Amino acid sequence: MLTVHIIGTGPGSSELLTKSAEKALNEATIVVGDTRLLSEMTEGKRCIQTYKVDEIRQIVLEADEKKDCLAVLVSGDVGFYSLAKLLTDIPGCRIVRHPGISSLVYFAARTSTSWDDMYLMSRHGRDGNLTGAVMTHKKVFCLTGGKGGSVRDLCEELCRNGLGQVKVTVGERLSYEEERICTLTASEGAKEVFDPLAVMVVENEGAQPIVTPVHGWDDSLFLRGKAPMTKQEVRALAISKLRPEADHIVYDIGAGTGSCSVELAFQVPYGKVYGFEINEEAATLAEANKERFNACNLEIIRGNALEKIVNMPCPDRVFIGGTKGNLKEILDILYKKNAYCRIVITAITLETAGAVTAYYKEHTDYELETTQLFASEGRRVGPYTLMEGHNPVYVMTAYRKEAEYEGQSK
Repeated sequence: MLTVHIIGTGPGSSELLTKSAEKALNEATIVVGDTRLLSEMTEGKRCIQTYKVDEIRQIVLEADEKKDCLAVLVSGDVGFYSLAKLLTDIPGCRIVRHPGISSLVYFAARTSTSWDDMYLMSRHGRDGNLTGAVMTHKKVFCLTGGKGGSVRDLCEELCRNGLGQVKVTVGERLSYEEERICTLTASEGAKEVFDPLAVMVVENEGAQPIVTPVHGWDDSLFLRGKAPMTKQEVRALAISKLRPEADHIVYDIGAGTGSCSVELAFQVPYGKVYGFEINEEAATLAEANKERFNACNLEIIRGNALEKIVNMPCPDRVFIGGTKGNLKEILDILYKKNAYCRIVITAITLETAGAVTAYYKEHTDYELETTQLFASEGRRVGPYTLMEGHNPVYVMTAYRKEAEYEGQSK
């Protein structure tokens, strides 16, 4: 059987390879990796330059199991935001993983600090709410790189969200001769140019731990206008049914004034909320409410949600308050993006409730739960209190049936 060694190379210098990694590299007849790693560690070897999973799999499948031994080089450690995670089920071969010294461990040693109290995240080609992490943790380690993920980009992001004063320690080209470590504020970092091969630690002495948020903020907290707003009682039930988790990607389709979008942003401090609104006046009001609460992980998307959601990140949860008659088409797109997406839809009219029910009768892989909410509010009239009823609202929750048991959606 063909042996494939997946080797964690550490920050970059070959001097930091473990002995087991060196032994595996010496045994390999074919070495696969990106240009930087191959140039550093593979003198005299047959090398194939790629970091694409499909291409690596094909190389493995085409190798001669009697003559070849493969080594796949991955940066850092094989268990820390590593390509190794995607190379676990290649048929017909024995995979051996060799741990490496991660940039986190190396950087902590070079800066004489511990890392057991750091919040760890990556913005290297990934989405992630750095601001939310910094606001809730005193020390945050972040891998950087890629579009929108450079050290400068991230410092600019912190500044936009009122965190320009936080301390940032940057490590560039760790373990190489050109290694540089510097400490500055985020506002200073937003003006600097750093090497693309860099990591950073952000320290915020004013960080506040996450407090479990309350569902259903008081309506009076939000800026109001002519645009419709989901009432407090409906919001409380809808968000409870939606069950967002801290790192989820959430859509709010038909965001209106943004009350649900803002509240959801605080439910997912390490995730992201996208509020879609076609009405310009309502979208402007939603932006104002975002600013009012400093909901830094909320993005208001102006335009028709049917068109806009196509190229957006895959959602974990979706709240739908309005679709402009495009309910079926929007649901079809959402389930193509994530078949296990949990969706909550609010409906005032019988026609909308009927359209939702009809859709899920045709899509039997999903369970549909319907709750009708009747809420009344007391109004003082002289010495008396009269109860004035709001419009009854259907709160309809859809989730994949097997997800109830697999923990994927329900």
